Amino acid sequence: MRNHSALREFVLLGLSTDPYARPILFTLFLLVYLLTLVGNALMLLVIAADSHLHTPMYFFLRQLSFLDLCHSSVTAPKMLENLLSEDKTIFVGSCLAQAFFVFATGGTEACLLAAMAYDRYVAISSPLLYSQVMSSQLCVGLVWSSWSLAFVDALLNILLAVGLDFCEEQTIPHFSCELSSLFPLSCSDTSANFVLLLCSSVVHFFGTLVLIVCSYARIVSTVLRVSSSTGRSKAFSTCLSHLTTVVLFYGSGFISYLLPASGSPLEMVFSLQYSLVTPMLNPLIYSLKNKEVKAAVRRMIRKHF
Repeated sequence: MRNHSALREFVLLGLSTDPYARPILFTLFLLVYLLTLVGNALMLLVIAADSHLHTPMYFFLRQLSFLDLCHSSVTAPKMLENLLSEDKTIFVGSCLAQAFFVFATGGTEACLLAAMAYDRYVAISSPLLYSQVMSSQLCVGLVWSSWSLAFVDALLNILLAVGLDFCEEQTIPHFSCELSSLFPLSCSDTSANFVLLLCSSVVHFFGTLVLIVCSYARIVSTVLRVSSSTGRSKAFSTCLSHLTTVVLFYGSGFISYLLPASGSPLEMVFSLQYSLVTPMLNPLIYSLKNKEVKAAVRRMIRKHF
């Protein structure tokens, strides 16, 4: 870190500099963060406690809930602290660490959503062979591969970013540290960093999106061959929750990363949805219209109360 001696801290501007708006925003996003923690923790508890939910689909859903807890916890505490504090500084090393975990958890979630899309394809196209194809070894392997690929990808980007010099400009027009917002602050040549980040995004995020689209193309092809309209409706309904999560995650994530790091209100809105709102909504998406989850919750309530 000798190259960083010229600058030891960044300033995170956060969501607002208005002293009257900041307490309101703090209360709002504290509530969002608490709902995220409670909702995802309950999903983890319900799935772990009910043997009826020990299937590949809910194994992946449990991993998704854990990831949402991690992803939101990377950015929310510092954002909430800055809303109440006048000192909005963050050490360069801490900023790089936050950028690493944002990238790693987001990349893991992208891979996991692709694995869940494949799970839905197998369940619909080969229901009789589902338990054999989606074995516990395959499910565990897909999850470990998701974590490993994302962390290696994030590590490569961060190791290259560690060598950057940050000299004069120290203000980040955002509520969190992300690689795309750090590069404009550097007085070093960041062309290699941009190329690596672009390649990582294309291979990792667009690659997983292609896998999801292919899985759903096969799902649609399979369902359309079902003669019964009731059967088609039931098959599509099993994918609705996952498809909603995919749209929220990739829609807000891609727009957030494609917009320039300017601190504009539109950029903030999509970043907040990607970092905080989507992790809060995922437990609701998978529980409100899911009869198995609601039945498991009722069984757990009857057992303990």
